[in-house]
Amino acid sequence: MIKITDITSPTNETYQKFKSLLTSKGIKKEGLCFLSGKDLIQEFLSSRSPLKIHAEVLKEGLNPLADHRFTVKLPKILFDELDSLGTHFNLLVIEIPEIQQSPELSTLPPQAQVILPLGDPSNLGAALRSCEAFGIEEVILTQESANPFLPKALKASAGSTLRLKLLKTKALSELSTQHLIALDSQGQNLMNFEWPKQFRLVVGEEGPGLGDLLVRNKISIPTQGVESLNAVVALSVALYDYKRKSSK
Repeated sequence: MIKITDITSPTNETYQKFKSLLTSKGIKKEGLCFLSGKDLIQEFLSSRSPLKIHAEVLKEGLNPLADHRFTVKLPKILFDELDSLGTHFNLLVIEIPEIQQSPELSTLPPQAQVILPLGDPSNLGAALRSCEAFGIEEVILTQESANPFLPKALKASAGSTLRLKLLKTKALSELSTQHLIALDSQGQNLMNFEWPKQFRLVVGEEGPGLGDLLVRNKISIPTQGVESLNAVVALSVALYDYKRKSSK
């Protein structure tokens, strides 16, 4: 029989700990994050991921998904605070994978990498999903990047956040521009661009773009009727082009 712990007070220590996981600070402190959404959770459970499940959180009317974890039941008002995406489904609290520190980017990467200084969690998650879809295994996050384990980022990534190798480096403006390729409207037409075997592709944030970062190698995506594309769309187009040309 599954043992379920009922928590009814918002001041409960465990509840406060879970609530902190809605913030970057709490995720970093606890080394945990929420996994939410029926499809994402079921995919995670069937994948036999090495990431450990810390707890399962329920509300009245929901049944535990399994019996091998700490299970907490909350009243609707408290559960809804944790269910920030409004999934109305069980929540898993899982450990987060390690993000390696990679302060120096002055040497060639072992393989193609993407740098994502994206501060919006949904944009970051969607970009991570595109990276996995087009064969990028390592992604570098800068100081400007949103926490990839925030609920919105995890949802937008469709779980890619948990499978990619993530690296962390300094601020975008402090990076070495050696071996960088930037998406820029003034760059070489992507249709005529030959991708090197080893490179780092950097995409700018919506609005500020690449800021003061001066990159010599730039590529642009030809468009018709619009001045530019959303950063994630542009990244996806570029990575598709890389995948297509490198597989020939």
